[in-house]
Amino acid sequence: MESKRQQKFAKLIQKELAEVFQRECSHLFTGAFVSVSVVRVSPDLGVAKVYLSMLVGANAKELLQQVKLNTKTIRHLLAQRIKKQVRVIPELIFYLDDTAEYAARMEELFSGLEIPPADQEETSETNDEEK
Repeated sequence: MESKRQQKFAKLIQKELAEVFQRECSHLFTGAFVSVSVVRVSPDLGVAKVYLSMLVGANAKELLQQVKLNTKTIRHLLAQRIKKQVRVIPELIFYLDDTAEYAARMEELFSGLEIPPADQEETSETNDEEK
């Protein structure tokens, strides 16, 4: 369970990182739109786990590698934006957010199920009992 302070800090990081990716780092990730879906912050606010969603274009895993290679630059750009609001700029750890992919996979599985209507099920049960 995150404290209010962690939640507030995570929201700030999420908002500012989104701006960094859209405005200042867009040249690093050409042909792709990187969005910050979730940020989780450690209790001491020293580490921020950042979950990214990749839209359009290149392979998401390759793009994540590019982000990881540019972590120092991204952290510096973030620091420029929030340095007057916080004491310590957190270490950034980037992860791929695959919840949309997971949801699509679950939807596909559920749509593939063949569930008979309830009244057919009841009649087949009564027929089995009569035999």
